[in-house]
Amino acid sequence: MAAKTGYSTSSWERYLGGRSLPPREAVEAMARIAGEDPTRLLALHEVAAEAWTERRGGASGGRAGHVVESVPRPRRSARPWIRTRTAVVVGAVALVLAVSTTVLLAVRLDRDGGEKQAAPSATPSWSMLSPTPSEPSYTCRPRRIDGLWYGGNSRTKEAVLAKGLVGPDVAEAQCLLRRAGYAPGVVDGIYGPLTERAVKQVQRKVGLVVDGIIGPHTWEALRG
Repeated sequence: MAAKTGYSTSSWERYLGGRSLPPREAVEAMARIAGEDPTRLLALHEVAAEAWTERRGGASGGRAGHVVESVPRPRRSARPWIRTRTAVVVGAVALVLAVSTTVLLAVRLDRDGGEKQAAPSATPSWSMLSPTPSEPSYTCRPRRIDGLWYGGNSRTKEAVLAKGLVGPDVAEAQCLLRRAGYAPGVVDGIYGPLTERAVKQVQRKVGLVVDGIIGPHTWEALRG
């Protein structure tokens, strides 16, 4: 893989291990050798890059403050969980990108080897792969169980979801958004612009950070 993409083996070990964010060119190269459309992987890469930049920006701000040591430090934010949320998003998105990369490469190797029997593997609950006609359609039958709403696709309360992701967790969020009176579009398990807009509307209404990213606090609002 290193020979085909121009990036070293150690670099790919960091990328696939979720320890480092791969450059856009590396994502395109990976999709190219796997024979897949890079659009969805690049969309996820943009989400990761934005969160990565925000985290580094916060660190840079702390170093810059050393120059004006005599100036009183501003009061700490009343919401320290925002910084934690950013770190969680960075880690989750980097992990999804790594999982997607591994899956695409496995598909490519299977094609090249001419294997007829699929190797057993764990299927992630969400990914960046495009849904295929063979995949089952998602349901949307909201039911209230023990005081919480469920749409029938997932019971997660902590999965971090962002634009570009695909899977049952996304379909669950779409169903709950629809139940609450918002318009996420079709319940298809694809986190697109309409779903992101609906999420921002919920976050704005309940007083959360309006970033279009679903985390534990947004799940609490959707299921409550």
